Amino acid sequence: MQILLLCFLIVNSIVFILAGYDKYQAKINKRRIPENTLFFLETIGGTIGLLLGMLFFRHKTSKPSFILKFSAILFIQILIVVFMFIYNSNIFTIDFFNG
Repeated sequence: MQILLLCFLIVNSIVFILAGYDKYQAKINKRRIPENTLFFLETIGGTIGLLLGMLFFRHKTSKPSFILKFSAILFIQILIVVFMFIYNSNIFTIDFFNG
């Protein structure tokens, strides 16, 4: 469990830094971080880091298409967590090989 938390901390830190870097690149009209990269990192656990990066750096907060995609990923993640609580399942202990 500690390794999982460490992975989430690393992913969230990376996506937060990338959001800041992308905002900086936007200000100086240089090459940007692709939105798909930010969404991928959000999907694998970087939702909090991306949200904090958006708020802290005021990045992509006025772009409706980005907000919609961000919200859709967050909604799906919430549904997964709710599903896990309802069915009392732990995806880390499911035995895929013994039916």
